[in-house]
Amino acid sequence: MNLSMMIETISRHSPDLPAITCEGEHLTYAGLNAQAARIGGALIARHGLTPGARIGIAMENCAEILPVIYGAWRAGMTVVPMNSKLHPREMAWILENSEARLCIATPELATKMAETAAGPGGAVFPPLVVTGTRDYTQLLAGDPIPVTPAEPDDVAWLFYTSGTTGRPKGAQLTHRNLLVMVYAYCSDVEPVGPGDTCLHAAPLSHGSGMWAIVYLTRGGHNVVLPGSFDPDRVYDAIARYPNVSMFAAPTMVVRMINTPRAGSADTRNLRTISYGGAPMYVADTKKALDLLGAKLHQLYGQGEAPMTITGLSKAMHADRRHPDWEARLGSAGVAITGVAFKVVGEDGRELPLGEVGEIVTRSDCVMKGYWNNPDADAKALRDGWLWTGDLGSVDAKGFLTIKDRSKDMIISGGSNLYPREIEEVLLTSPAVLECAVVSRPHPEWGEEVIAFAVPRPGHAVTPGMLDELCLDNIARYKRPRGYRVVEALPKNNYGKILKTELRAWLKKEG
Repeated sequence: MNLSMMIETISRHSPDLPAITCEGEHLTYAGLNAQAARIGGALIARHGLTPGARIGIAMENCAEILPVIYGAWRAGMTVVPMNSKLHPREMAWILENSEARLCIATPELATKMAETAAGPGGAVFPPLVVTGTRDYTQLLAGDPIPVTPAEPDDVAWLFYTSGTTGRPKGAQLTHRNLLVMVYAYCSDVEPVGPGDTCLHAAPLSHGSGMWAIVYLTRGGHNVVLPGSFDPDRVYDAIARYPNVSMFAAPTMVVRMINTPRAGSADTRNLRTISYGGAPMYVADTKKALDLLGAKLHQLYGQGEAPMTITGLSKAMHADRRHPDWEARLGSAGVAITGVAFKVVGEDGRELPLGEVGEIVTRSDCVMKGYWNNPDADAKALRDGWLWTGDLGSVDAKGFLTIKDRSKDMIISGGSNLYPREIEEVLLTSPAVLECAVVSRPHPEWGEEVIAFAVPRPGHAVTPGMLDELCLDNIARYKRPRGYRVVEALPKNNYGKILKTELRAWLKKEG
């Protein structure tokens, strides 16, 4: 059941198939399997790790990230990939919480981590192995090991997803979970095999990395684009490689269809864009269909059930003659094969069609549970169902429409942002008495973060000082895009801050 067995099998019957391409670097399946075997051997012999050990991965998209993941799996270990945009302090917390024994990092992130460790207040990191250094070369020079047997419920990937408490939770994704995700892709999105390409323009630490597993399980070719998302580079890669599919946050799709090359770029090789992680406006979906063709697939999932709850197929996107076509474009589709979902009330009872309640799901793709967090488990996993925290309704034909998300969560550019996490940082300032973080619509990112702050009597608060505070403590992409210093926050009779009124204030501002 060990996922690394898949590349071992392919390396035997088709050793010369391309597995990974990243700029000028190329790995066949034989090469990838050999690297994974040596990395796994070095993790055991050189670093003294044992099966079940957690290994942090602080890496931007690069040629090394997939061999590292599969090398760790080959040795029976658990990977902890982290968003490269996180602040080093946030990475330090994840590494400590997961009890990671080692962290493999790319040079720029390793430098930031070292600077944070040496700076005021410090931060503690496990031993680092940095790509491009002698330590990493020695990792590649380990004695190769065979695939370590793994049970289906052994944890392969510890996926840290932000929580409303301000601290992320580690969703334990097992080998079974990820293999079922592969089956779901091949049954509901499209079959995959040699000659098919998965283009990675989104971070491999998240959704795009999940699709990499699909393609490496089925002998496909993974083309990795390092650096920030660039629509022109994506169009160039689509023109170059055959049968290209990719995962994209809606904001990436919007940028692709609004670039000057949209409509004129050669997209004949484009097979599928799977988009998810945030809602996409129906107008943008229509424009993408007009410019790119019937090549869109929408997915709804979350870290606790990776990529696999509901989906809106390419055929459903393309069926313009259907009387419910526009309504379907605004939905999250129907249940993925092998997945059950329903909409329930607070008592857990299924609600009538059309009524809004919490979305719950069950399948072999649902996580094993949160890492060392029984309280979170008790809230999220009940009677075999995962309570997603998302609100929605289902119609008579089984189409799910998401009405709202986990309480107060903001999705900006495909990233989940939780106001309380930002509010807790703002409240560390002795000048801030109260604060509240809300969102307002943004034409490209979907939503953007706005913070309201009330100064303590006798103290002055400025947007600049608040921004500096956020930049010193949380990832840049999480920080508010605007600040409002106000005398008081609107509250109800119970003293609860009325964020609906704050959003109304922003709406009046335009």
